[in-house]
Amino acid sequence: MPNAATPFNGSAERPFWQGRRVFLTGCTGFKGAWLALWLARMGAEVSGYSLPPPTDPNLFELARVHERIDCEFGDVRDLDRLRAALKRVQPSLVFHLAAQPLVLASYDDPVGTFATNIMGTVHLLEAIRQAGSVQAAIVVTSDKCYENREWLWPYREGEALGGNDPYSSSKACAEIVAAAYRASFFGKSRDAVRLATARAGNVIGGGDWSPNRLLPDCVRALGRNQPVRIRNPRSIRPWQHVLDALSGYILLAERLTASSEYEGAWNFGPDAAGSDSVEAVVNYAVAQWRQGGTWETEPAAAEEAQVLRLDSSKARTRLNWRPRLDLAATIRWTMAWYGAWADGADVHALSDGELTRYLALTDAPGQIRNLQGASGA
Repeated sequence: MPNAATPFNGSAERPFWQGRRVFLTGCTGFKGAWLALWLARMGAEVSGYSLPPPTDPNLFELARVHERIDCEFGDVRDLDRLRAALKRVQPSLVFHLAAQPLVLASYDDPVGTFATNIMGTVHLLEAIRQAGSVQAAIVVTSDKCYENREWLWPYREGEALGGNDPYSSSKACAEIVAAAYRASFFGKSRDAVRLATARAGNVIGGGDWSPNRLLPDCVRALGRNQPVRIRNPRSIRPWQHVLDALSGYILLAERLTASSEYEGAWNFGPDAAGSDSVEAVVNYAVAQWRQGGTWETEPAAAEEAQVLRLDSSKARTRLNWRPRLDLAATIRWTMAWYGAWADGADVHALSDGELTRYLALTDAPGQIRNLQGASGA
């Protein structure tokens, strides 16, 4: 079993995952589809539970994720169906990614957001409690679960939880729910479920077509030769590549299965240079597109935090995890992926190739810190 001194390589020869039964909620979403592909590549037996894909196009269908995993379309708000699915699969590991993931959408449907993100988490943990097979579970929340005080230094895992918008507050509540289940029901015996939560930054990468997300909005506008419209150009966010975030989830799952000392909350964010303004990210993304492009501001539809940074020193120190792609490489990889898709590339091969390149960078000596020369598809 890996220990804190073992660097993560995520290769296909990682014995931990061979034949391991994994239950993955939210497998049709952006991060969920990427995680399903990665876990299946490592030999895991992945069973997904999710609503149908939320956008058209979407990574789940284009990358033919359904050919690599067993997926049941269902709603985490349906406790009976979720409980039956988990009992049928009898997994040893659970990743909970199912959520209403958008800040602006939470203003349009606060009831649905709270029901999915809070009660969906309650239902999943209750189903785990009754399944009898689960060794470890990771509930994925958000960097926005912190009470945002607009200060300049990064948030650490012990900071106060909160949120001024329905999405952020729902994610803070999901953290509280997880902590309550851990204290009340899990961790009471040697064979008890080990539970952790994961808080990633603003995750970007190829295959996301969600509305009101920066890079997908860029790709849609640039593909139509229109200016990119952005709401808050000076807002600062912790940007990171989707595979960097998922590498943290995967490593945490391995550690958590081995020892209860890895329970609790974990930040997975970029290095300090990865926190930058919306304007800087858009400028670089536009420069990476074939014919270039322009951007312009539009009025903000709702209040959003202006400054948000994450401190991931806990994961770096105790898990020996760190992001492998700097911000420039992250944007290059992302825009190259969308460019290849626009040119008609086979998305399954494109995404599998992206994983191969990422794993090669991760494993190669001397490439951990300096990836400015990395490129995408």
